[in-house]
Amino acid sequence: MRVFRGIPERADTATVLTIGNFDGVHLGHQALLKLLTDKARVLGLPAVVLTFEPHPREYFSPADAPARLASLREKLLLLDAAGVDRAYVCRFDARRAAQSAHAFIEDTLVRGLGVRHLYVGDDFCFGARRQGDFAMLQDAGKHYGFDVESMPTLGLHNERVSSSAVRDALASGDLAHAAHLLGRPYSIAGRVSHGDKIGRQLGFPTANIQMKHRRPALTGVYAVSVEGLAEDRVVGVANIGVRPTATSNGRARLEVHLFNWTQECYGAHIRVHFLHKLRAERKFESLDALRAQIARDAEIARHWFADQPELGDLHQG
Repeated sequence: MRVFRGIPERADTATVLTIGNFDGVHLGHQALLKLLTDKARVLGLPAVVLTFEPHPREYFSPADAPARLASLREKLLLLDAAGVDRAYVCRFDARRAAQSAHAFIEDTLVRGLGVRHLYVGDDFCFGARRQGDFAMLQDAGKHYGFDVESMPTLGLHNERVSSSAVRDALASGDLAHAAHLLGRPYSIAGRVSHGDKIGRQLGFPTANIQMKHRRPALTGVYAVSVEGLAEDRVVGVANIGVRPTATSNGRARLEVHLFNWTQECYGAHIRVHFLHKLRAERKFESLDALRAQIARDAEIARHWFADQPELGDLHQG
């Protein structure tokens, strides 16, 4: 998949296009991307996604914006896996926020991206003050010569599949339900960086994963599997949160203690799959108390993995 920053002045080819944030690339997104790629193959055109960075809600009200399910890099990897040919990452700034719906159609969709066939969600709005809607796109399509289809919201067991529903499931610790909506266990990918070595001092060395955003979609202590270090996934226990016992800076961090793993992994790009919640994050009265709790967490996680025969391909040392 080719990734472009910004919109070209003029398209080099006609496209089959969809527009959206695609946070988490859940089953609803996947269904839309399947329509996109199937139509693109039929027409012999590239399947294209237009997304915005930052998300418009982050631009207008950063304090109230929802936690991200995935970083931009993770989202692009998931779009690539879904068969998308091109992704255009458009910066959302004051100029973009003030752009009229008509200008967005003419400058971005028609001239910049050469849209031939457009898929959008059934609640899609665009342009300054959200003036544009599906009906406007249909009228524009008749004028400029492109087709428009809406993707109805996907429902599973009478529930709307959405990024918000995934966030709610993660916040409540219901990893199974989040995985049901995503079509896979929830995961976070990132590069292993040097930390403050507190885990090593406690006897539980950790891999520290860089967090691209300050507020994660879930917090607590989890049984996890990690890919990117060995042929099989390596299991362990992870803490994601602000580490109130060790620091007071309030900065979220993801730390993973890998079972029976002694090799250095600094600089490795790994993916952490959250499989089972052990407990909520909390502050302990001392580092000794924290050490004892980590030992209990690790033991509980080992027992949980032992009771999951379907995870038999995981590396536990």
